[in-house]
Amino acid sequence: MDRAVAMKKYADLVSRLRMAALATHAFPTERGRRLREEHEHLLNDAAEALESVDTPGGARPSTAEDERIVAELDTEYQAAVERNDAETMDRILADDFVLITGLGRTYSKADLLSEARTKSTVYEYQRDTDQKVRVWGDTAVITALLHAKGTTGDRLFEYRLWFSDTYVRTPGGWRYVLGQASTRMPAQ
Repeated sequence: MDRAVAMKKYADLVSRLRMAALATHAFPTERGRRLREEHEHLLNDAAEALESVDTPGGARPSTAEDERIVAELDTEYQAAVERNDAETMDRILADDFVLITGLGRTYSKADLLSEARTKSTVYEYQRDTDQKVRVWGDTAVITALLHAKGTTGDRLFEYRLWFSDTYVRTPGGWRYVLGQASTRMPAQ
């Protein structure tokens, strides 16, 4: 279903729900029972209309399709970090994004975009392996082992760490909302 059509249908259903809710209290009779049943049907229709807005075509993707989409998005994000591509990072990160490191430091979306724009860290590589995606409705969590090598200022680094990235489905698509990283382990 087209988004505009679905939203119009939803607005119409909300209006009808308001009228039905008022009517159910006004008629404690057989008519009131029928109105309450209609109210229940309208609630179900409203829920279906909202679900149809989530994705083009009205149908939600399968869990396997969501896993594929989120895995590709996270791989795209990791590649953007490696290139210091702030534009791609900005598109993928939620505005209220938070990263928590293994040492307990936190970084916001603004922090990460600033670091990318100033290129304070230059990566030789930053890639993950052992990626596993799990999806629960509108939430997806990726776990993976990250391998990174590069420089920050004049300091060289090379490490591995485990991370969990949490994505949430929004009307605009999947967004990266939370990252948690283990402490850094020596590179192998």
